[in-house]
Amino acid sequence: FPSQTITGNFASVIHGLNVNHLTDQVIQRSKRMILDTLGVGLLGTSTEICHKVIEYSKIYSSDTSSTIWGHSDFRLPPLYAAFVNGVAVHSMDFDDTWHPATHPSGAVLPAVIALSEAFSQKKKISGLDLLLAFNVGIEVQGRLLRFSTEARNIPKRY
Repeated sequence: FPSQTITGNFASVIHGLNVNHLTDQVIQRSKRMILDTLGVGLLGTSTEICHKVIEYSKIYSSDTSSTIWGHSDFRLPPLYAAFVNGVAVHSMDFDDTWHPATHPSGAVLPAVIALSEAFSQKKKISGLDLLLAFNVGIEVQGRLLRFSTEARNIPKRY
């Protein structure tokens, strides 16, 4: 596609991803990444910064809500639930990382879970759909990092 823009090509690749692209190895690694992220996220719910973010977020409400990890009696609109859970994941900096420096799962998993909870009972997604969404999020993040000259220079700056 020589006449296609970089952005158009990027969008085509991402749009074309489906569950058939999830190899056994990708599925196993994804499950490990998800379990690790949930673990550090649950641990992070006990941090002072997470408590502050939860208190701040209590002003938001919606008919659609998602779980705040470690707080079964407290729910928020998906956007804020993803934010609070993302803060919990990264609050102690134990979440996964890759090069160039980024924390892929902490940015993706809270959003994917919050959105999956927001679907109506009639449109519940499968575990495989969740794995696909997680991997698409990781793929988008990785490709955007590769496009970024700023990200490539991080190791040289530190």
